[in-house]
Amino acid sequence: MASDLLSIGRSGAQAARIALDVTAQNIANASSDGYVRRSVRLAEVSSSGGIGTIGDVSLSGVRLDAVVRNADLFRQAEVRRTGADSMRADAEVAGLENIQAAVEQSNVYNSMVGFESSLQQLVGDPTSTSLRANVVEDARTMVGTFNIAATALQSVGTGLRFEATDGVTQVNTLSGELARVNLRLARAADASSDQTALLDQRDSLLQQLSKFTDVSATINTDSTVEVRIGGSSGPLLVQGGTAGTLGMTTVSDGTITFAVSGFAAAPAPANLTGGSLAGKAQALTKLAAVQTRLDGLADSLAKTVNTAQGNGIDLSGAAGQPMFSGGPPFTAASLGLAMTDGAKIATAASSDVAGSRNPANLNALRTALSASDPVGGMDGLLFDISGTVQGRTVTRDALKTIASGAQVALQAQAGVDLDQEAVNLVRFQQAFQASGKVMQTAKDIFDTLLAIR
Repeated sequence: MASDLLSIGRSGAQAARIALDVTAQNIANASSDGYVRRSVRLAEVSSSGGIGTIGDVSLSGVRLDAVVRNADLFRQAEVRRTGADSMRADAEVAGLENIQAAVEQSNVYNSMVGFESSLQQLVGDPTSTSLRANVVEDARTMVGTFNIAATALQSVGTGLRFEATDGVTQVNTLSGELARVNLRLARAADASSDQTALLDQRDSLLQQLSKFTDVSATINTDSTVEVRIGGSSGPLLVQGGTAGTLGMTTVSDGTITFAVSGFAAAPAPANLTGGSLAGKAQALTKLAAVQTRLDGLADSLAKTVNTAQGNGIDLSGAAGQPMFSGGPPFTAASLGLAMTDGAKIATAASSDVAGSRNPANLNALRTALSASDPVGGMDGLLFDISGTVQGRTVTRDALKTIASGAQVALQAQAGVDLDQEAVNLVRFQQAFQASGKVMQTAKDIFDTLLAIR
């Protein structure tokens, strides 16, 4: 009996020591990114049979069954999914805010209102040199604001594409690391410390990857992972020890598309719906639409004014010449001022004489501008941008809350709670001391038996 008691106490001390080691590992890595809390799973050691005890059970203590990673695959997938949605919305809002700033701070709307106002003032005295000069200067200011807006929008697009390119590089780096982890996992022994560390690294890489793109991960029986992007039916990015290459293509309108090469003869298109890359792509799509509308306003305004100029005569009686250059078609970037002399403004009808105070052609110009309503169009564009930013901001904040909830749920299970680990230290220390007492008792019994003569 003493021998059995000694072996039972010894197994208990070993199990308690391992549990203490695991607890210490948790405490040491409480602040380590990607670390998943470990816990020990113990199992009874029992054997049957023996001389004179056939059919009986001989108790033999306890053993370590496994060191368990406290990570739930569903919760991890939820963190990746909700995190990708949040990152997409965050990147899109950041891009939209830059677009809004580029258009609003250029003061295109105010300059257009100022130009039309100067035309209205000129109606009162069509021969006034100062009023004609004001029209030219307001036209110059308006052209400048269109050019500024175009340059600012171009800078926004360049920045978004640069950030997207960097994101693609990060995706390819992470996917390559994930493929290497797969190779090591395929060779790692089950329940080994090496495998446990590799699993932490695998999950951490997947979470980092989900910041850039939506990730669909399939965990294989050997703990390796197969990764697709753009949904569960999207192209493969990682399979076994092979990683594909994500590529980005810039379209003529400045928008971007993605494709994965490496698993098929031709690159497979990737329709990203999550992650910062998807958000930047959406912002660039909106940027292209804003640029098209801004160019349309510049074209409409310039054509309307130039057409009206051609229908009248200027202060000297000569046929009116175009006020704006750079087209057709005119764009916000190409729009220029062709007229520098206010006397060249064709305020009178073609049938009038030089120096005419008749504002017939000027009124026709104002009527044409009222019909095309470029100021109203600009106001609508500003309202559309601000409304989009406001709506996307509400969505972003909601998605951040959802992602935070998923992260908290995972952290409650996989994160290290130092208070709980402190309790475990006391518990396993007491178990170790109690097992030592069992072995001391076994020794005392054995010594007593030896002392009997």
